[in-house]
Amino acid sequence: MGHPQLLWCLMSSSNHSSPSSFILTGIPGLEDAHFWIAFPFCTMYLTAVLGNITLLLVIRMDPSLHTPMFYFLSMLAALDLVLTTSTMPKLLSIFWFHSHEISFEGCVAQMFFIHTFSITESGVLLTMAFDRYLAICKPLHYSAILTGPTITKLGLAAVVRGIATVIPGIYMVTSLSYCGPHVIHHSYCEHMSVVKLACGDTRRNSIYGITLAVAVASSDSILITVSYVLILREVIGLSSREARLKSFGTCGSHIGVILLFYTPALFSFYTQRWGQSIPPQLHILMADLYLLVPPMLNPLIYGMRTKQIRDRVFSLRGKG
Repeated sequence: MGHPQLLWCLMSSSNHSSPSSFILTGIPGLEDAHFWIAFPFCTMYLTAVLGNITLLLVIRMDPSLHTPMFYFLSMLAALDLVLTTSTMPKLLSIFWFHSHEISFEGCVAQMFFIHTFSITESGVLLTMAFDRYLAICKPLHYSAILTGPTITKLGLAAVVRGIATVIPGIYMVTSLSYCGPHVIHHSYCEHMSVVKLACGDTRRNSIYGITLAVAVASSDSILITVSYVLILREVIGLSSREARLKSFGTCGSHIGVILLFYTPALFSFYTQRWGQSIPPQLHILMADLYLLVPPMLNPLIYGMRTKQIRDRVFSLRGKG
């Protein structure tokens, strides 16, 4: 069963009162500035789309880039495209055309894509850390371990984990009754923003959301940290200064991408639940940028710091 059919099945099986639509406010408190905020948002979105599509095309066209590291990078680029495109067109229509209404089904679908692919991206970042660990700490076993089937299995595992962990939360959301104002004080359908509109007991939803976020973020970040501690220990022991700098350069790009992903994500998560003292417009602005800035900067970070990609892009520009 495909994703859309699965979502429809979940929504139709619930015996409850659901609204036909919700109203997304955008960024509460900054309504007067929405028109102008949309311009940098649109620029970042177009940069993210262009950068990630370019990255995918360059990796596909150049046989020398058909290696595990670049396959994982392709996965990251594809996930970034889904994450931004699931929210930004609607967000820009809110800011520019005052199109605040979103159907209940559309809201649930948006929630599914945001949370599923965020968790999947966390898993891909973990596999990329594993890739760097093998390349630097176990170079003789690298090609034997990271074979084509293994790479496929790691990618599928990240996707399956994302879907399997988000579906129960989506089911719980669609099982709730919504009897109050159907106004979501957010730019997109984030899980807790929707749950807050439900009447009745929502503790189960809150507990599941918190447990899932903490479990995924903590397990993945701990494993990534362990990988880089082992990598750092190995790199420091290298006798060649050039080899050390090359290893630091490659790992530095990945660490930058990891920080870009986790920092705004954790800020948004914790302020949504416990940051009552933080102005809501700051929290929602950060939540919007979380889905824009990493997808925009990831291709630039990897493209500019990876010689093979940089050379290929410049050669294509030269031919154009």
